[in-house]
Amino acid sequence: MSVAYLEKLNRGQRRAVEHSVSEMHEAPSAPLLVIAGAGTGKTNTLAHRVAHLIVNGADPRRILLMTFSRRAAGEMTRRVERIARQVKDRAEAIADALIWAGTFHGIGARFLRNYADQIGLDPAFSIHDREDSADLMNLIRHELGFSKTESRFPAKGTCLAIYSRCVNAELPIEDVLRMSFPWCSSWTAELKQLFASYVEAKQRQNVLDYDDLLLCWAQMVSDRALADRMLRNCSEGRLPEYR
Repeated sequence: MSVAYLEKLNRGQRRAVEHSVSEMHEAPSAPLLVIAGAGTGKTNTLAHRVAHLIVNGADPRRILLMTFSRRAAGEMTRRVERIARQVKDRAEAIADALIWAGTFHGIGARFLRNYADQIGLDPAFSIHDREDSADLMNLIRHELGFSKTESRFPAKGTCLAIYSRCVNAELPIEDVLRMSFPWCSSWTAELKQLFASYVEAKQRQNVLDYDDLLLCWAQMVSDRALADRMLRNCSEGRLPEYR
């Protein structure tokens, strides 16, 4: 099989791209962790890795490719398709390739909408980006009177950053403030009230923020029976409709 599309990779990149591919038909591919700094060709290596898997017979519908931004996800997908199509005898394999390529939040949202009722969510939920979330936080901050305090209460962006750190690190607010926002420590009680009201507002409005998309997804896959059902549905081609 031609490997001309791999010739421009350096030794380390090529090792990552070809890792366990020859064993793919005999056993599941062994996991691989690549640690690389800025400017070392991470995106190019990942794109070649996915393309190489497809060229060697992997079903592109069963490849999960996630990154942090829509722009990066789109660029990654285009690179994979461009590389794989260089091998003409496998071109047809990627006609509908990479339906599971996207951002972490986007893929999470697709699963949540289709399995929402099984974890107590309304599948018609709206999604707030960071700006929307900060605006909602600010609205509640104002309603609670915290925007008119004598000493300056933390701004909406800071409040959202503190909330997000508490949620994602699974740490109490006291620890988060002590370690990362010590200048806000005097507002601990008020921030707790603000965050509780923020959560209540999201629930009333049927809104999920970016943190919720990942946390609810994690909650879903922590349920063994539900995780098995999701895997079975994906393997059988019954995929989430929302994209």
